[in-house]
Amino acid sequence: MGWEGWYSIAVTTLCFATLALTRYSPDIVMVGGLTLLLLAGVLSPEQALSGLANEGMVTVGVLYVVVAGLRDTGGIGWIVHSVLGRPRSLQHAQVRLMVPVAAMSAFLNNTPVVAMFIPAISDWAKRNSLAVSKLMIPLSYASIAGGTCTLIGSSTNLVVNGLLIKETGSDGLTMLELAWVGVPVILIVFIFILLSSKWLLPEREPAISLYDDAREYTVEMLVEKGSVLSGKSIEEAGLRQLPGLFLIEIDRQGQIMPAVSSYEVLRDGDRLVFAGVIESVVDLQKTLGLTPASNQIYKLGSSRQDRVLVEAVVSDSCPLAGKSVCEGQFRNFYNAVIIAVARNGKRIQQKIGDIVLRPGDTLLLESHHSFAVQQRNSRDFFLVSEIEGTNPPQYHKAMLAMSILALMILSVATGWLSMLKASMLAAGLMILTRCTSGRGARRSVNWQILIVIAASFGLGSALHSTGAAENIAIALIQFSGGSTEISLALMFAVTALLSAVATNNAAAVIMFPIALTTANNLGVSFMPFVITLMVAASTSFATPIGYQTNLMVYGIGGYRFSDYLRIGVPLTLLVGLTILLVVPLVWHF
Repeated sequence: MGWEGWYSIAVTTLCFATLALTRYSPDIVMVGGLTLLLLAGVLSPEQALSGLANEGMVTVGVLYVVVAGLRDTGGIGWIVHSVLGRPRSLQHAQVRLMVPVAAMSAFLNNTPVVAMFIPAISDWAKRNSLAVSKLMIPLSYASIAGGTCTLIGSSTNLVVNGLLIKETGSDGLTMLELAWVGVPVILIVFIFILLSSKWLLPEREPAISLYDDAREYTVEMLVEKGSVLSGKSIEEAGLRQLPGLFLIEIDRQGQIMPAVSSYEVLRDGDRLVFAGVIESVVDLQKTLGLTPASNQIYKLGSSRQDRVLVEAVVSDSCPLAGKSVCEGQFRNFYNAVIIAVARNGKRIQQKIGDIVLRPGDTLLLESHHSFAVQQRNSRDFFLVSEIEGTNPPQYHKAMLAMSILALMILSVATGWLSMLKASMLAAGLMILTRCTSGRGARRSVNWQILIVIAASFGLGSALHSTGAAENIAIALIQFSGGSTEISLALMFAVTALLSAVATNNAAAVIMFPIALTTANNLGVSFMPFVITLMVAASTSFATPIGYQTNLMVYGIGGYRFSDYLRIGVPLTLLVGLTILLVVPLVWHF
């Protein structure tokens, strides 16, 4: 091995050490490493950029658009709220959480699944007096385990399968082939969490609460005619214990009902008056069966899906200050509708149309995207800011979006289309049927993850082309004494360690050429090594930085780094033992 090989190993080690010991973002670190290899002449520009054209990487990006269609139609939200229910105990809550998360993560990329569940679980925990720290790590771990069951469950699976097709000329894995090892992994994860979480998971409050907000808005919502909420009690509709939100009164055909009982049954046309913080008010706007009480929203001249929610603070030079919302004809003046008003953190005991605007009032507006741009430098408002992700879901298209997802899964499972072709078709249908907009599709893609994956291919290529991968593989074989089983165990251990200190996709891409070379030198099939590598990279439980879903729940759950080590290390060992027992039985040497 020449200097190029040692240089490649040094750069790769530097990247992993930087990721483990610093707070630099993974995309910057991996692109930095790729730049060092490119400048030294170890890689040609074509080799360095080859990851951008990898089938697995492109598939991951396209799947974000598919999930955006499910999110924007309320499909995922409907699934979340319909399956959680009311738990009887902590273990029952964990089961009700982990089963649907694992099932959804098997057929959707697990990162957006966790992103959709986090706010729902936070609300659910508050409503049922559960410690959120007892639920967030199980949420992440269930999504990770579920992602090992199918080809599309994890971005790592797609990336490694793309490498498998390119480097070996094989047809790659089928949609459900990984279930042979994925299902046992799910069972081990579920059993371990249910038996050990009482002692190994902390009971902590998150460092920052989603509902620590000084602004308390007053908002009015109307029960739509024929609403799914009609005939349900306040309790059954889930409107009594909304976190950070309080139902003040119901206006039923002019009859005011204050101090509403939890058992009060809702009727068509009921006007509900709430007070609460911005996050809960935004969620209220997305509740199926409720619509803003102001009929002004139907006079803005565009679909609600083309609008956003905006916060604006009234200035002392605003021409409507000192006038009521109706008197000042706010909608005509600004082409925006006031949804809620906050004043000095206090509740305003008036209907929105009767509120007299004062300087300093914070308004929650429904408007076109252009409003924030046009009014940002206006003297009428002190501050104008658009709230991300506030487009009302298109519930009437939820079944269409789920049908498109089912079509994608079916076409891959039957072998009719490849994963790339099926996901591109599904993403195109989501946009053509307006399940998501072009703007929403572009904004849904997590470019940071895609850059990390693409750059990782460059590092893996450097290890392979310089002979470094072969030398590492030879060292593993020598250390194992030529034993195939021990070599496989070492492959799992090294991949799991790299995933724990860096990122799962980077670890998988860099270890892939080592796995192939180890199998070739031993004279055995490469499939057991590739499958072990794939699952080892995907099952990163031991650190918050090892898998993006672990990092996503880190702050929300109020965790410390040591919490992941305490529960993640023994779980990783159990999963590793399961993989080493199952993989050789299914994919023979």
